[in-house]
Amino acid sequence: MSAERLCLDDSVQQLAGVGPRLTEKLARLGLSTIRDVVYHLPLRYQDRTQVTPLSRARLKMEVVVEATIHANQLQYGKRRSLLVRVSDDTGMLSLRFFYFNREQQLRLAVGRRIRCFGEIRRGPQSIEMVHPEVRFLDDPSAAAMDSALTPIYPSTEGLHQLSLRKLVVQALDVLRLDGDDAQHIDALIRTHDQTKHDLPALEHALNYVHRPPFGAPLEPLWQGIHPAQQRLAIEELLAHQLSLRRLRQTTRQQRAPKFASPGELRPKLKAALGFTLTRAQQRVITEIDRDLARAQPMLRLLQGDVGAGKTAVAAMIAARVLAAHYQVALMAPTELLAEQHARTFTRWFAPNEIEVLSLTGRLTAAAKRKLHARLATAEPFIVVGTHALFQADVRFGRLGLIVVDEQHRFGVDQRLALLEKGTNGGVRPHQLIMTATPIPRTLAMTAYADLDVSVLDELPPKRRPVTTTVIPESRRDEIVARINEACTHGRQAYWVCPLIDESEVLDHQAATDTAVELSAALPRLRIGLVHGRLKELAKAEVMQRFVAGELDLLVATTVIEVGVDVPNANLMIIENSERLGLAQLHQLRGRVGRGEAQSACVLLYKSPLSETARHRLHTMRETNDGFVIAERDLELRGPGEVLGTRQTGLAAFKIADLSRDRHLLPVVRSLADAVLSSSPELGDRLIGRWLVHKVDYAKV
Repeated sequence: MSAERLCLDDSVQQLAGVGPRLTEKLARLGLSTIRDVVYHLPLRYQDRTQVTPLSRARLKMEVVVEATIHANQLQYGKRRSLLVRVSDDTGMLSLRFFYFNREQQLRLAVGRRIRCFGEIRRGPQSIEMVHPEVRFLDDPSAAAMDSALTPIYPSTEGLHQLSLRKLVVQALDVLRLDGDDAQHIDALIRTHDQTKHDLPALEHALNYVHRPPFGAPLEPLWQGIHPAQQRLAIEELLAHQLSLRRLRQTTRQQRAPKFASPGELRPKLKAALGFTLTRAQQRVITEIDRDLARAQPMLRLLQGDVGAGKTAVAAMIAARVLAAHYQVALMAPTELLAEQHARTFTRWFAPNEIEVLSLTGRLTAAAKRKLHARLATAEPFIVVGTHALFQADVRFGRLGLIVVDEQHRFGVDQRLALLEKGTNGGVRPHQLIMTATPIPRTLAMTAYADLDVSVLDELPPKRRPVTTTVIPESRRDEIVARINEACTHGRQAYWVCPLIDESEVLDHQAATDTAVELSAALPRLRIGLVHGRLKELAKAEVMQRFVAGELDLLVATTVIEVGVDVPNANLMIIENSERLGLAQLHQLRGRVGRGEAQSACVLLYKSPLSETARHRLHTMRETNDGFVIAERDLELRGPGEVLGTRQTGLAAFKIADLSRDRHLLPVVRSLADAVLSSSPELGDRLIGRWLVHKVDYAKV
């Protein structure tokens, strides 16, 4: 069908060359309409517009070379391969093929002139390309060089890049004729872009990003800062902001139980805590109380650094809900953390005759059925669990509050599934989301625009900052002696290793081997081992022994990153610390410093350090402030890792980058206000255009 008769909402099957099999492959990428193809943006670009002399080819470069074949031979070793040696006037190169047939071998004959494209790698004897794309220069159709940068798209098995490029060309022709709200959006951006970024119109931006012309500046495109990319980034950030704002509006139109009085349970709980709440905790409790006193569902994010007292805040809020004879559900990401929360809440609430139930995957089928029956009643209680809380056969009789701990470890769809389960007669529970991973303000305002945010910015008065030192692994013996001294004086310690077993690829010190070595070096100490492959029962048994003081030293993988609370442990050793990110290092360090004694964290590293690793370790040594660390983490790793979007189900961006594009966020928020007030139907179209295959926030 010709482009004149097509519109962007038409099926991809209307494009030339798209049959049932290709339609199925495109569906795996979420491409069902022509508009989806237009907004399927390149991940990166290849430059095939110029030939690079072999003398200028460097490792890891993707280059086009023209050369003459002067050797062609089979090589036998671990794997059979075809090795083709080529040269130009400046140097030599090997082409290696592991998958080939006799015809291909004969075509690569000595004396033929070829053009190759591929990545330069280090070979046994010289630089080489593995499975390069090859054109024969004696073929007239292959003689012309590419005239533009080559886009590389997200793809799927069996879908070639060439097929995607042909479809994009057709889709862009439809865009040219359809318009796709382009003028309206362009006008809005011109009105609200106070910083005058001088961005191109939408149609021009899409064409440029898909087909950068010959001579296009490579560096800005590779960095994602070209004006065409920034124009699209504004629109994508706007769609994301609108989707979360719509969720917020939808939530406020719904009903929730109204808890007007704090009730009689809270003062009793306060006495059972055994400590005085900080001013920050009291402030946050007041903020949340205001939400609970309304008949609209609360959606609040509680940020607090490691040890700031989020669990105590959650308990005080739960007390208000329980006093009104409603149920409270607390969801934790791991059984280890869920069990710790259950123990803590039992200690606090048992004196006041409030039952704390536990629902994890470890329960027997009979125990689960019995517990599910309890949950469906109208009795007030606290239930603590993992993802088992939102399984299909779980129903709540009178759920008033959901507390989600370590939110970044859950998918948005998981969080929403639990919210749906608590809905009863059109009344929804309130929701408090807690994280010990501080989120930079710019990210919080963008990624959590559907939530109100409270911050615990004060640690309990008796908590001392953890002293952090950075030490090369060559001084390992000194650290072992330090552990011996600390544990001999009645303290406990952690030794964290990134991997469970030895790896030929990663030179990490394995936790299993470390436990054996430390047992030999420290025969008088009681040493335990915890890692992810242990069965839950065995893992819980070791952790309970450590909590009870029956173990002096716990050797562990990063399974202890969140939730473990042992005030007597005041020494943390982190092996191969150069391999871990800032957020993870900060979480691990937070396992100590939970008592009144001075605590220390030792970051062991293996030389040589990369510049990024050096920067991370320096940051850990100079500050204990989780929000400072979060900002540095954002600079080093980008928002996808800081927010954990791979796990959370938050919309992954096609072209925007929250770190790189922070300067666009004021424009985006202003645009969102304008669209919601004057053109809500345009907002719906924008959300559909950019987020149609992401979480359906409208169903919340």
